[in-house]
Amino acid sequence: AVAVPSSPIQRVIGFGSLAAGLAAGTISESARRAWRGRKPSNDSNGDSSSPVEAESIIPGDSIFMTEANAERLAVALCRMRGAALKLGQMLSIQDESVIPPQVQRALERVRQGADVMPADQLEKTVESHLGVGWKDSLLRFDPEPLAAASIGQVHLATVLDPDDPESTLDVCMKIQYPGVARSIHSDIDNLMRLVSLTDILPKGLYVEHAVAVAKEELTLECDYEYERDSQAHMAELLRDDPHWHVPRVIPALCSKGVITTEYAPGVAIDKAAALPQDERDYIGAQLLRVTLRELFEFRFMQTDPNFANFLYYSPTRRLTLIDFGAAKEFPKKFVDDYLRMVVACAERDRKGLIDASISLGFLTGDESPVLMDAHAEAGFQVGRPFAAEGAYDFGAERDMTRRVAGLGKVMLKHRLTPPPREAYSLHRKLSGAFLACMRIGARVPARTMLREMYEKYEFGDGDADSDSEEAAANTA
Repeated sequence: AVAVPSSPIQRVIGFGSLAAGLAAGTISESARRAWRGRKPSNDSNGDSSSPVEAESIIPGDSIFMTEANAERLAVALCRMRGAALKLGQMLSIQDESVIPPQVQRALERVRQGADVMPADQLEKTVESHLGVGWKDSLLRFDPEPLAAASIGQVHLATVLDPDDPESTLDVCMKIQYPGVARSIHSDIDNLMRLVSLTDILPKGLYVEHAVAVAKEELTLECDYEYERDSQAHMAELLRDDPHWHVPRVIPALCSKGVITTEYAPGVAIDKAAALPQDERDYIGAQLLRVTLRELFEFRFMQTDPNFANFLYYSPTRRLTLIDFGAAKEFPKKFVDDYLRMVVACAERDRKGLIDASISLGFLTGDESPVLMDAHAEAGFQVGRPFAAEGAYDFGAERDMTRRVAGLGKVMLKHRLTPPPREAYSLHRKLSGAFLACMRIGARVPARTMLREMYEKYEFGDGDADSDSEEAAANTA
């Protein structure tokens, strides 16, 4: 167990130590390459001799992002927790088209969990939120955490069932690390200062815009009362869904920094890769179906795509959705235009795609033909699952992200505006759903699902005469 650095000075020292270690590693790597006569590469826009590295958004040949430095980064993120670890976990679910393999290997450890709090720090933290006698309302509390995440760690406990006092109920208590909530902004600022010295981020990312959105989203994610209400809301939305379960919340054991919910059995969906094909197809189909429902039916979405937030219990084939700190509601106009854009991608309707992208704010309309072409082709690539008749084989079509990443370099170089704020969390969830289907090799009738969703969708402005909508109607 390692205590969470909870004071501002402790966290500054932590980031300073990380910076020093990374700098030493970079100097060592530069000297090693010079000794071997190899030209150091730290150009985020340069080419690499390796086809995998050439495709990666983050360069794999950087003298900064070596395997040793990637490991230093992973160790530090697990120790610091908070916003820095959360951003690392977001990167960890990507594939080699976004991050180079040595970074991916190190971040896989980050995704598996953080260091855990010592017992005395844990006790004081829960007392600060639930009061000194918090254990009196529990029948059992496991001091060993079930999981240690970026913002808090989860412990199993047993209580009397609030709905049936004659029965007991196993619950999960998620306890927020001390100091994490108040350090979100400074953590992100410190991390970005560190990254800015490396030149590993490609130009055109509109980093300031992305950082502002990240601060806003992560601040909300530290509010467990918001998560409590969001989980209860999603449970109601999915109450009649026979495939998905949302654990109920135990309000008496919730606060700003503690949330207690019903325990749900199951494994993270990426662990289902060894299951029979029909089960993998079932998991992938239900994951994509609930994602489409969240966006186009509820306009309310759990946007954290960490594979551990989607549990599968094979004996009953039940899927469980957890972790609603990043739940988000989307405006009706945005969802209307986004559905138009998805349909245009599926139908390879370039005009419909460009028009919807301008309406959404992805484009201004003044971009160069090179950017317009790259944007349209990227949309068509992402739309491939929705364009294919029958079941789309995600396991056999793993080149999608690589192709999009190659086009992404062009778009980063030429684009004139940052994405709309809603796109950051939405695309994180959508890409996570696609990557999960790829990981488990699921075959999913995505086009049929989109068609069914479109046919029952009611556009807010009553406009149903766009080329893309006519094309979608023609596929019915």
